[in-house]
Amino acid sequence: MSGTGAAPGTGGPAPARPVRPVRPVRLGPRSVAALVLVSAVGVAAFGWPLLADPASGPAHSGDAPWLFALLLPLLLAVAVAAVADTGLGAKAVAMLGVLAAAGAALRPLGAGTAGLEPMFFLMVLSGRVLGPGFGFVLGALSMFASALLTGGVGPWMPFQMLAMGWVAMGAGLLPGPHRLRGRWEVAVLAAYGAVAAVLYGVVMNLQGWPYIAGMATGISHVPADPLEVKLAKFAAYVLATSLGWDLPRALLTVVLTLTLGGAVLRALRRATRLAAFDAPVAFTAPPFAGTKGGNPDG
Repeated sequence: MSGTGAAPGTGGPAPARPVRPVRPVRLGPRSVAALVLVSAVGVAAFGWPLLADPASGPAHSGDAPWLFALLLPLLLAVAVAAVADTGLGAKAVAMLGVLAAAGAALRPLGAGTAGLEPMFFLMVLSGRVLGPGFGFVLGALSMFASALLTGGVGPWMPFQMLAMGWVAMGAGLLPGPHRLRGRWEVAVLAAYGAVAAVLYGVVMNLQGWPYIAGMATGISHVPADPLEVKLAKFAAYVLATSLGWDLPRALLTVVLTLTLGGAVLRALRRATRLAAFDAPVAFTAPPFAGTKGGNPDG
């Protein structure tokens, strides 16, 4: 008897195997290398205030933020181009445009009001469904579009793009749907979103902290300070300036994920299935339709 999918010894249907998620962007060696490179430079760009050699003094401490602000857009462009070159087709570009526009539209709804930014939950859920490569590009482009929309263009913008790219990419690196399902998946995404929202604020503080150097305050960045003093000052800076924004952002992300996460995940997965990113595109000639009772060439 030929196999029909029945479970051995039971006569009934075999249990369904978990369906492997379809990714609009499959990361190849070149795109992975580009993402690793831009992330490594991003870590250096964010962490230089803590990692700078105290013996170097403050001679060029004001140049570093501007150097990284010029370097990061170029590296982001390289990373996005590398990811796109590995399979960002027309359907994936269309979905990217829709989600980036939605993220950019969500950000002004709460930006500047106690740190409430509803775009975080959408970036987390999109990265979860569509994968780390798509998530990184989506996060970076959404932040770029929102900066243009709100007039928030400045030396901080490349840092925001990179940090949001990390947020969405990290969601795509969480355990797959075959290991996390239903309410457990939503709960894990809510917890991840809360942590990511706080860490986003922390790393963005690293970008802005050196700008208050020389203001003669107890939390100012002084390049010549030893690492332990820098860490203490930075912790005080975070508590004094941004924690009141980071925690509400995390709370809003949790609330939106728990209340809307299930529906948004289903919608994104349904759109991904309908898009059929894995289906090859083939162009065939239409069937010949002759004219009735005559020569079609006539």
